[in-house]
Amino acid sequence: MTRFTPAELAEHLKDGLLSFPATAFAPDLSFDEATYREHVSWQASYGVGGLFAAGGTGEGFSLTPEENARVVRAAVESSRPEVPVLGSAGGWTANAVANAQAAEAAGAEGVLVLPPYLTECEQDGLFAHVSTIADATRLPIIVYNRANAKYSAETVARLADTHENFIGFKDATGDIEHLAKVYARNGERLFYLGGLPTAETFALPLLQMGMSTYSSAMFNFVPEFALSFYRDVRAQDRAAVTEKLSRFVLPYLEIRDRGKGYGVSIVKAGLRAIGRPVGGVRPPLRDLDEKDLADLSALIERAGVAASFAVR
Repeated sequence: MTRFTPAELAEHLKDGLLSFPATAFAPDLSFDEATYREHVSWQASYGVGGLFAAGGTGEGFSLTPEENARVVRAAVESSRPEVPVLGSAGGWTANAVANAQAAEAAGAEGVLVLPPYLTECEQDGLFAHVSTIADATRLPIIVYNRANAKYSAETVARLADTHENFIGFKDATGDIEHLAKVYARNGERLFYLGGLPTAETFALPLLQMGMSTYSSAMFNFVPEFALSFYRDVRAQDRAAVTEKLSRFVLPYLEIRDRGKGYGVSIVKAGLRAIGRPVGGVRPPLRDLDEKDLADLSALIERAGVAASFAVR
């Protein structure tokens, strides 16, 4: 039984930092449920607005439907009641429906619809894809605007008109003109969140576009820093945001950009660096090499972002 109505969930999520827990894998790359439960419990011990299980940072693209269901259930059971867990629905339509229904059965509060796999989409196709998922579950639905799933302002409005459980729009394109159209057409009936890689970099300017929150991958391993950064963004404290960007975020991006797919790998490397490892990444991703890991560890220490909570 969910704790939130769709409107209540949107209201709750729009005013708190959001994150995607990294999925823990054993050395043989099987799902390490015990370590994952510990990680989610630690993440939920902070004042985060919500957690998205089996998403991008959680390598949802590498999970079987059975693993997706296990990951979401483990996250729901390991979080606090005050920190809602949402599942992720990806792949082809039938697979996404199965993900959404499994998330509902596990007690998740909502679902993020990931882009369909490996095919270009017309707007009618995107509408049909999301509508099929929304009709198959009572859970609130958020769409992820990126890659081959770029929803026009009209399609977003059509989904909102058709489905009471359609509540949110997450963007990973940074297309200001498009975001302006989506917000102008749909206004406050939806909530909007930033989803560009290392969202902190874009958080302050996107706040002016109606995106009151974003998903922070680095919250996985520097939660206090990530929450402090979010508070500075919401306060529109440009000086504080710039200081944190310069001290940690921008040097972090320099390491992230050394390898394709490092956006996920660097998060798991960060957890290893602070002494809370959750295993490596699954192919086709690859882990940071030893120099990159050493540089990240040195940056975390130099920036002073992990000292108070590396061991908790």
